[in-house]
Amino acid sequence: MSDYLKRTIVKETVSSRYLPERERELRIFLPPGYNEIVSYPVVYCQDGEDFFNFGRIATQANKLILEEDMEPFVIVGVDVDKQKRTAEYAPDGDRHDDYVKFFVEEMLPFVSSRYSVRNEADQIVLAGDSLGATVGLHIALQYPRRFATLISFSGAYYPASQAIVEAYSDSLAWLHMFMSVGLQETAYETDSGVFDFVALNRSMKPLLEKKGAKLHYSERDGLHQWGFWQKQVPEALQWAMQPARI
Repeated sequence: MSDYLKRTIVKETVSSRYLPERERELRIFLPPGYNEIVSYPVVYCQDGEDFFNFGRIATQANKLILEEDMEPFVIVGVDVDKQKRTAEYAPDGDRHDDYVKFFVEEMLPFVSSRYSVRNEADQIVLAGDSLGATVGLHIALQYPRRFATLISFSGAYYPASQAIVEAYSDSLAWLHMFMSVGLQETAYETDSGVFDFVALNRSMKPLLEKKGAKLHYSERDGLHQWGFWQKQVPEALQWAMQPARI
């Protein structure tokens, strides 16, 4: 078995006063040679179970660290109940505000208290796919300069999200985003209707750039599915961990 397949993944349960369920599951990847006296950059993933199972992010991170000599980093996947996902991730969802508070005010301190992760804005990456990318952006907007780097795979930037960015009054010069979308995502059926994700991302791009955000934007052949996003995980992680940013 290759060394990069020997992964250390720990499961945790975070208590919450904001979430109705009063708790949320996490899965945490610890890099090879993890040592509590050393601090590590950290990647927080929405749809944590999917990022680990379908995105193979732990295996791919292990390979980058062992074979590409990338600085070791921790990955935290935050699980979600798919039936409540839109309510939590969409900015107009009825659980959105509580989820954002849980993420920043409860989940982050929980991880920091148990694992040796860095808390500076340029040492934290928020990663997500579809609505998971959307909630990452809104978390960053609600806590300006608390987070500086986002990975957005096929972000679900519906009109409500675009309106929030358009109305944002401050500069976003502190924000860096890896932003990609598949060219075949022109009629994807969601629980909110059928959307053209290429058009949504093309519309969001100038709104962010007008505010000063720095984007690594790409359109490439791909569908709205993990088979497309999984292939981009190494590139996105390498971009996010560039010395100029981390």
